[in-house]
Amino acid sequence: MYQIHPISKDNLESALEIWNQVVLDGIAFPQMETLSPESGWSFFQSQSFTGVAIDSSSKEPVGLYILHPNNVGRCGHICNASYAVKKDQRGKGVGEFLVKDCLKKAKELDFKILQFNAVVATNKPALNLYKKLGFTQLGIIPKGFLSIDNTYQDIIPHYIEL
Repeated sequence: MYQIHPISKDNLESALEIWNQVVLDGIAFPQMETLSPESGWSFFQSQSFTGVAIDSSSKEPVGLYILHPNNVGRCGHICNASYAVKKDQRGKGVGEFLVKDCLKKAKELDFKILQFNAVVATNKPALNLYKKLGFTQLGIIPKGFLSIDNTYQDIIPHYIEL
């Protein structure tokens, strides 16, 4: 079982390791630069919420998510999120736990829709999870993501009404 804790100085180092690993993998996140303790703290604090998943038995961070507005003004009720799971914890339900918690948090923050702008088509675990949880695919943007191997992959925007 897992618990979500807000980002703090106590879990920042672990959160950075998890986030930066996904960035370095170069197959899911659009970011190309890793976060330092200073830039990471600023980045995580700038979100509407950054939650770190802690394994209840080991007390170790196993994943995190960021939640923030996807747009402003008349579209400010739409939020966006990103999820990162520690490499050795993938396939164990951490991602599903993160997404479900994020959906609850988004409602608490009065967002009405959660939208993903760029789910990479090769990210089959994410695509399967979003389908399982009831997200709607919006189509395909051909070659919308530059992968670490310098090939372009399709991206598939998704949304779910909260």
